[in-house]
Amino acid sequence: MTEGPFASHPGSIGQGLWQACVDQLAQELPEPQFNTWIKPLSAQVTDDLTKVTIFVANRFKLDWIRAQYSSRISNMLEKLSGQSIQIELAITPREPVAKNANSQKPPESMPLEEAPELSEERAPNGSKNRLNSALTFDTLVEGTANRMARAAAMHVAGMPGHLYNPLFIYGGVGLGKTHLMHAVGNRLLADMPTAKVLYIHAEQFVSDVVKAYQRKTFDEFKERYHSLDLLLIDDVQFFANKERTQEEFFNAFEALLAKKSHIVMTSDTYPKGLTDIHERLVSRFDSGLTVAIEPPELEMRVAILINKARVEGIEMPEEVAFFVAKNVRSNVRELEGALRKILAYSRFNQKEISILLAREALRDLLSIQNRQISVENIQKTVADYYKIKIADMYSKKRPASIARPRQIAMYLAKELTQKSLPEIGELFGGRDHTTVLHAVRKIGGERQQMTELNQQLHVLEQTLKG
Repeated sequence: MTEGPFASHPGSIGQGLWQACVDQLAQELPEPQFNTWIKPLSAQVTDDLTKVTIFVANRFKLDWIRAQYSSRISNMLEKLSGQSIQIELAITPREPVAKNANSQKPPESMPLEEAPELSEERAPNGSKNRLNSALTFDTLVEGTANRMARAAAMHVAGMPGHLYNPLFIYGGVGLGKTHLMHAVGNRLLADMPTAKVLYIHAEQFVSDVVKAYQRKTFDEFKERYHSLDLLLIDDVQFFANKERTQEEFFNAFEALLAKKSHIVMTSDTYPKGLTDIHERLVSRFDSGLTVAIEPPELEMRVAILINKARVEGIEMPEEVAFFVAKNVRSNVRELEGALRKILAYSRFNQKEISILLAREALRDLLSIQNRQISVENIQKTVADYYKIKIADMYSKKRPASIARPRQIAMYLAKELTQKSLPEIGELFGGRDHTTVLHAVRKIGGERQQMTELNQQLHVLEQTLKG
C-alpha cells in the first residue's frame, strides 16, 4: 500500500485509507480471523485523516476488537497515512444497522447474535457449515512439507469416526492448515451429503459460548455442537485462559467421540506446547494423531505460484516462479501476497512478467530480507538460543552441546539465505561444503521426526524473520 491512491482521489481520501488498511490486514491475518472480526467493520475518517471512528456491531465485539486488534489497526493506519491518527471505537448507530440485511434490530438489543449469521452468510456455498467449497484436496499443492498431514486428512474424510480421531494439525501461519480442514469437510459432504459438518474458528466458538452464557441458551448450544458428524475447529490456541470455553469444548469433545463423530483441529504448536489450556483437554488433543505441516520446500513453492497464477488466468514463467520461491520461503500466504504484487505491477505497467519485473515489484520485501537475514545474524540468534558463544560457530570444537547448534545454524543458513554451500562453509570457520550438506540433510531429516526440534526451528525462524 502506498499513499498515492489517497492523494489522487481527494473526495474519498478517508475511505481509501480505511480500505487500504483493511486490504493489508486481509493479507496479514488468518482468513477466519479476518472474516470474523475485521471484515464486518466500517469506519468514518475525518478529512484531515487525524481521527478514525471504527463502528462495531455490539459491545462484546467492541471489547474484543479493542483488546485484540486496535493497536494493530492504529499502527497500520499511521503507517499508511504517514501521520499520527486517533482511533475511536463505537457501537454502530441504529439507522445504519437497520439498513443492513443481516439485522433488523439495533445491535444493543442483540449483544452477540450477529456473529454466527455473519459467518454463515460468508460461506461460499451458502450453507451453514461455513465451508469454503474452493478449498479441496484437488486444489491443495502436495509436497513433502504437507504429505503426511494430507494423507491423514484424506483418511479421515474417507472413514470419519475411525482412526486418527481427533486429528490435530499444527504448524506456522499460512502453511495450509485451514485449507486441509475445509478439504476434509468438502470431501465428506461429497460422499455423504446429509452429514452434519461445521467448520469454525476457535474465536467464534468462544463467541458462541459467551452468547449461550449471557442468554442462558446452553441447551441450544449443546444441540448444535454435540449433534455434529464432523467438527473442524481452527486455531485452538485461542482457548488459552478461557476456562468456561475450555469446559464447554471438553464436553463437546467427549460427546462427539462417544457417538463416533470426528474432530479435526489446528494450532500453531503441538498439543503439549499449548499454554494456559487445561491438562485434561491437552491430553484429549494428543490422544489421536498429531501431524505437522512444514514451510513448503522450494519445488512446492514453485508449483504453488504457478498454480495460483494460472487460477488468475496468467501463465507465470518457471524461472520467475523459481526466483520468487527462492526469496519468499516462510509460508503460502506470503507467496500469495508476493504473487498479487507481481500481477498488479505487471498490469499497472503493462509489462510482461519477468525476473526483472518481479525484482522491481518485490523490492521492498527483498530489501527487508537482505537487511534482516544474514548468516552472521543466524549464527548470533542460534548461539543466543542455545546459550553458546558466537566463537563456537567457527571453532573446531565438537562436543554435542556445540556441534548440534552449529548444524542447526548451517541448516537455517541454507534455508533462509541465498548463500551457496561453499559460502556457508567458509562463514563457519572454513568448513568444507560437504560438512554443510551433511548438517542440512541431518537437521532437515530429524525435523520431520522430532517434534521438539521442529518447534525449536519454528521459533528460530520466526525470530529471524522478525
